Amino acid sequence: MRLILLGFGTVGQGLAELLLAKAALLSRQYGLKPVVVGIADMQKGSIANPKGINLKRALELAKKGKSLTALPGRVIEGDALAFIKAVNADVLVEATYTDIKTGQPATSYIEAALRKKMHVTTTNKGPVALHYARLKRLADRNRVQFLFEGTVVSGTPLVNLIRDTLAGCEIREIRGILNGTTNYILTRMEEGLGYEAALKKAQELGYAEAVPDADVLGWDALAKVTILANVFFGGKKKPFDYSCRGITKIDASAIAKAKEAGKRYKLIGRVWRQKGEVHASVAPQQIELSHPLAGVGGATNAVTVSTDALGDVTIVGPGAGRVETGYSLLADLIHLATSR
Repeated sequence: MRLILLGFGTVGQGLAELLLAKAALLSRQYGLKPVVVGIADMQKGSIANPKGINLKRALELAKKGKSLTALPGRVIEGDALAFIKAVNADVLVEATYTDIKTGQPATSYIEAALRKKMHVTTTNKGPVALHYARLKRLADRNRVQFLFEGTVVSGTPLVNLIRDTLAGCEIREIRGILNGTTNYILTRMEEGLGYEAALKKAQELGYAEAVPDADVLGWDALAKVTILANVFFGGKKKPFDYSCRGITKIDASAIAKAKEAGKRYKLIGRVWRQKGEVHASVAPQQIELSHPLAGVGGATNAVTVSTDALGDVTIVGPGAGRVETGYSLLADLIHLATSR
């Protein structure tokens, strides 16, 4: 399986580390022998080698801040679109930056690969939240797969759970903690910190950005519920068509009142169908302490899927991280290998 890695930052490097560490297992158990024939990165340069790129050496160069063009192979000039057109591969692994307002430029990269009859796996929320139906149709026409396990809760296999393990169930509702940063902040607030102090701690630990709006205003979770709505409920709306409230107005007194009532605040993303219409929202909610979501603290994610046959199924796991998000790409590659 020939791969192009588009983006060789935290996520791309996480996947490369897993491909090296698990090479024997992937071959033995799944018949998967991935060969990276191209890496393109805005900061680190673009290199192609049909015989395969030495991933160990590529990681060494990336960690030293050196250009990937020092690797044996052909340096590809131009942008990422030119790179996709120039390099022959079976799969595009797309891990560039996310823009949930336009989905670009990642959407154009995915389209180019699908038209070239390449499978695509991405961790990029923008293209899936905004253009899923169109990209899925394009993939189907070209008889390739468009996969995106890492777009909702990183490496925690929610998409695989619903698509494969819960196949045959009617999915009635999906609700959960889709943003680890806000869950960490709310957990620390319940322990006694004020909002600003909890946010500062999250920033110090790398959970929150210097400008934390995407997390604390709920936009990150909003993109994720839109993906779930469009993929599993047939929704056709864009992220900001749905109701969204973040956690910035929750203070210590609100936390205390919820605690007195035997409840706990969580930022909940929710998707459901009512009278034939698909609905989605993001908002802080008071969760009964007896519910599985209430016990999930820190920067962890958790989602409850309500079904007709099994009732509620809850999955808990990491929502971010270098290896964790890299694993989501690996899971998609294994799915390709076993479903061909």
